[in-house]
Amino acid sequence: MKKRIHQIELFMKYPHDVQGEIFKRLLKTASNTEFGRKYDFKSINDLDTYQNRVPVHQYETLFPYIERRMKGEQNLIWPTDVKWFAKSSGTTNARSKFIPVSQEALDDCHFKGGKDLISIYVNNFPESKMFSGKGLAICGSHKINEYDPRSNSYYGDVSAVIMQNLPLWAKFVRTPSQEISLMENWEEKIEKMADITSEENVTNLSGVPTWTILLIQRIKELKKVDSILEVWPNLEVFFHGAVAFHPYRNLFQQLIPKSDMRYVEIYNASEGFFGIQDRSDSHDLLLMLDYGIFYEFVPYSELQKENPKVIGLSEVEIGENYAMIISTNSGLWRYNIGDTIKFTSTSPYRIKITGRTKHFIN
Repeated sequence: MKKRIHQIELFMKYPHDVQGEIFKRLLKTASNTEFGRKYDFKSINDLDTYQNRVPVHQYETLFPYIERRMKGEQNLIWPTDVKWFAKSSGTTNARSKFIPVSQEALDDCHFKGGKDLISIYVNNFPESKMFSGKGLAICGSHKINEYDPRSNSYYGDVSAVIMQNLPLWAKFVRTPSQEISLMENWEEKIEKMADITSEENVTNLSGVPTWTILLIQRIKELKKVDSILEVWPNLEVFFHGAVAFHPYRNLFQQLIPKSDMRYVEIYNASEGFFGIQDRSDSHDLLLMLDYGIFYEFVPYSELQKENPKVIGLSEVEIGENYAMIISTNSGLWRYNIGDTIKFTSTSPYRIKITGRTKHFIN
């Protein structure tokens, strides 16, 4: 963990060098894919050329590649064999989005983000006792890819994709079993989770606030207690993401009446893991720059223009709203993720999520 903290401090100190290396590595890795040949990645040596040659993509414009991959074609937008797709709802015309999740994205982004979250937390709170008990994570479910059932590929909630692929060491420090965690029926899942985890020494929670609330309430009913701390006396931290936490904070304080209970926000999505709350006295998030994701930004005032101005990380300004454009190690090229963010610091780069590009929160 200490070694990783040192690496995090390095990208905080040299953000543009780190992002420049990722930019070159992504283009080189995908240069022989169908997409890479179409835009001649091999001859791109700088950001200006990349921006002039490769258009900003919405989900709809990348979907033909993703659909072909789901039907079995290879080497389209990313060279390695993609066996997982994160199914996500979003503000697009499609009812659901299917986001490719490569092994590189699992290892260098999603798993790395999870490990960094713990590393940063323990670095901030070295007296933590979270490893004296179990971690409880509430995730979704997955199923076989019906587009190509013979390909041994799957799609599901990104949390389920991560859970299914967890390294062995991570499975020993969490509860309940993977079989229960990945159940598709939520009512049955919550019931079984409540039954099993109420007998465990749970020290840390992670997940979406809504389902976590339901689980805690069900355990209180099941055990006939006034406080969840009677069941989990050593509970110390809730790692949360996916939705704004502020509307739920008071309810959590009622459900977990502990003055030193800690709440740590993360910014992750089907497309990647982007930010971690790295300070206990502030709710902004450290932008994680070495996860195989290259960042660009569109000023909000430019969003409705036919050819919006797109800027690099070095050009962003504190307090301005930006739409986030990402190029990733799963083959999402100049992809508009649909979120708007605001920088609170540029040394290091810290952000706050402000809304969605199609439903902007003032």
